[in-house]
Amino acid sequence: MNNKILRFQEVTELTGLSRSTIWRKERLGVFPKRKQLGLNSVGWLESDIQRWVEKLPCSNIYKGAA
Repeated sequence: MNNKILRFQEVTELTGLSRSTIWRKERLGVFPKRKQLGLNSVGWLESDIQRWVEKLPCSNIYKGAA
């Protein structure tokens, strides 16, 4: 697993979530916890974000459409 530190912009690009949605989901305990990198900086482990994305349920909305 890759343990690269991702910043907010990278996390929003990978997940498609806004900053406020990430914050809300994190507070509810359904999104990986951020790591404090400095006084004013945070990041997430890439492996934690990848695991979270892989656990998302798949939609069958397009099943049968072809």
